[in-house]
This record gives sequence, structure tokens and C-alpha cells, in this order.
Amino acid sequence: MSRFMVCALFICTLLFICDRFTNGIELEDIPTINVDKSQNSSFSSIQAAINSVPSNNKKWISISVSAGVYKEKVEIPSDKPFIYVKGEGMGRTRVVWNGHGSILTSATFTSLADNILVSGITFMNAYNYPPSKNVNPVMPAVAARISGDQSAFHECGFLGYQDTLLDDKGKHYFSLCTVEGAVDFIFGNGQSIYEKCNIVLNVGVLNPNSTGYIAAQARHTPDETSGFVFKHCSVRGKGHALLGRAWKAYSRVIYYASSLSNLVVPRGWDAWNFVGHESRITFVEEECEGAGSNKSKRVAWEKTLTRQELKSFTSISYIDSGGWIRRLPIHIDV
Repeated sequence: MSRFMVCALFICTLLFICDRFTNGIELEDIPTINVDKSQNSSFSSIQAAINSVPSNNKKWISISVSAGVYKEKVEIPSDKPFIYVKGEGMGRTRVVWNGHGSILTSATFTSLADNILVSGITFMNAYNYPPSKNVNPVMPAVAARISGDQSAFHECGFLGYQDTLLDDKGKHYFSLCTVEGAVDFIFGNGQSIYEKCNIVLNVGVLNPNSTGYIAAQARHTPDETSGFVFKHCSVRGKGHALLGRAWKAYSRVIYYASSLSNLVVPRGWDAWNFVGHESRITFVEEECEGAGSNKSKRVAWEKTLTRQELKSFTSISYIDSGGWIRRLPIHIDV
């Protein structure tokens, strides 16, 4: 056999191995629990499937959720890590509930565990959504609360009006997701990158002149590493909005290389309860484009980062210095 043929055989074998494995995990060997509303499987509810996972699980378990609308409140408790919840697409698999009032208890989906992966599912809080059909008074109504560390969401939807996505704490990665809302609809103290996500404003559905707020980040102290980074995202929708406002004293929000539509209010940002202390706040826009990206009328205290600072926040290492994303049971381009 020629040296060329030996080399070709080696490459083909390597590709075969790589095809069967993702980051060292053999996909076909991951236990799978099936959820189907037609009751043709072991479980007809997502929560029942989660409840069946052993506490303090140390290996990945997949919960495969068939297409359909699941009207239930779902929670992954803190003692059930390494769960991969897989739907059939954000337009086909939906979880819907109508909790409201408390940002900590109203969420349709709550994830308290570390090492969680979710793909192909939409989480909706129907209390004020869709706004075109809303008959309830507006109040906090969370679609998802993410409080565990090392959690990733790929091609997922989060639909609500006020306080849609509580990015509460921990390091998180949102890839190719859609988040829709009106007021502080991405909020919390998470350390997160949103990459190639659609950020959709719906505050103007009923009144085109209404103004909302996209991000309300809650970094409390200068020592905390938390912050929201919107990277290669699209910001669009109906109405007008501030890019963010400071929920806590050291709030940090960065829009990088994103497309901003004309819904963005020219001043861009709001200090909220921290007027006079704006120097503590880190609100940044770099290399953005679109009708809403003109910074000539932005607040004077908007920050400008050095190239090295910008790289440190927009690199995947900001949330993944140890390589946890590469160890997920599916491959996500980062």
C-alpha cells in the first residue's frame, strides 16, 4: 500500500471517529428519555421526565421532547446537572405557562442546576403575551430563569413582555436564540454571551410610540465579573427602546458587531437609580451597524473600551476559560 493510501485511510478513520464522538462523548451512548404529548412514550410531560433523572447525576442524560405545546411549569432543580433537553425546533416544541408577579417564582422554565444544555425549544410566559391579545395588567412574567453555571441554549426562543429572560447568575451561552419582550426583557446578574441572537422588541405592538428597555444587568460590585455581551446580534421590533439601563450600581452591557434598527432611542442608555454615579456603569457599543447605531447623541458617559478590553469580553473565554462548551453533547460553533 502506498504512503498516500495509508495517509488517506488514516484521515478517513479519524473523520469516522470524530463523526461518532462530540468532545469525547459518544452520542449514541447518552441515555435518552422521550417525552411525547401523544403518550406514545414513557412521559407526556417534561417535568415528569426531569423528575426521573437521579439526583447528583454526573453523566449527560438527554430528554428528547417531541413537537407540541406543553402547558406546564418546568424546573430543573440544583441537584440534577448534566441534562440535555432537546426539542424539535423553536417553532415546533413550545413550553407555555402564565405565572406572574414574582421574578423568582413566575418563570415558565427554571434552571437551577449547573451543566445544562437546551436546544430547539421555545419558552413562553403567556400572562402578557402576545401583547396584541393581552387582557391582563402588565407585571413581571418570566419566560425563563437561568441560575445555574455553565448552561447553554442553542436555537431556543424566549417570549414574554415584561422581564422575559432572567439571566440570573452563572456563566451562560446563548446561540442563535430569539428573545422577545418590552421592558427589561433580558435582566439579571449573569455572565453571558448572546451570539447571533434575535433581540425583538414588542413594546410598540399596541402603541407605536411606546418606549421599552432591552437589558437590565445587575452587577453589584466592581469585583464581580458578570455582564451581558451581545455579539453579532440583530436588534429589531416595534416601538422604541433604550439598549439598557442600570439595574445595579456596576451594570455592564456590551453590544459588539451587532445590527441595531431605528427602534433605538438616540441617547441609548439610562442610569436608572444611579444618576450621578455613571462612572461605575459599563455600557458599550463597538463596531455595530444599522439605523440605530449612530452614537452621536448617546449619553456622554457611554464607555469606550481598548482593543484588548473588547477582546477580553467578546472572546468565548469570557464565559468559558475551562472549555465547558467544547464538552457539551452537541457541537456549537463558537
